[in-house]
Amino acid sequence: MSDVLGIAPHPDDLELSAGGTVAGLVQSGHSVVFVDLTEGERGTRGTREIRRREAEAAAAVLGLAGRETLGFPDGGLNAHDRSQLETAVDAVRRHRPKLVLTMHENDEHPDHQEAAMLVRRAVYLAGLKNWPRENSTPHRIQSLLFAMGRRSFDPSLIVNIENTYVVKRKAMAAYHSQLHRDLKDPNVTPISEPGFLKALEARDRYHGSIIGAEFGEAFWSDRPWALPAEALVRP
Repeated sequence: MSDVLGIAPHPDDLELSAGGTVAGLVQSGHSVVFVDLTEGERGTRGTREIRRREAEAAAAVLGLAGRETLGFPDGGLNAHDRSQLETAVDAVRRHRPKLVLTMHENDEHPDHQEAAMLVRRAVYLAGLKNWPRENSTPHRIQSLLFAMGRRSFDPSLIVNIENTYVVKRKAMAAYHSQLHRDLKDPNVTPISEPGFLKALEARDRYHGSIIGAEFGEAFWSDRPWALPAEALVRP
């Protein structure tokens, strides 16, 4: 069981988009588990083995309670694939989280688009008594949040991560094969460009500025969040 389940299309997705939030949850005593839908094996840079080692290193930096991969094909996520859906439902029921984090569908990568729908369907079906799965007990989560990829959206909430940004930086640094490229290397990807990390930090600073913090991470929810009255005024 875990308090928070992060379900990502590829290793590194949630570190880039929600690493500070995850670090804050861990530091607050919550157990967080990541489930990678794929190993990112079709990525332009790195190999399956390299990406696995990088994911393990990032998990250690964040203090995750666990990390696993479901082994779906990179570039082949399909929210309407019965096998993928059943496996995702099983993962939600096995970990029994209160909160699920995943990537927003507003992204040019088709895996991010499909993952958003796959996770949305999986968390709903995981709660249905009449969605039978062997050795699987129904479980309803409390909240589902979608993290921001490379495309921006109007956030439903922004999390203050100024106290955990150093941890996010260290977790991202674990993905050397993805984020760092010799200028003579012809294997160019958007996130290996020299300006990518600077642009990401600028965006985190912008979202932080909206809430009066140094850094912030933006999320989208398709339904309102309930807050106690005391949370409306910062101490």
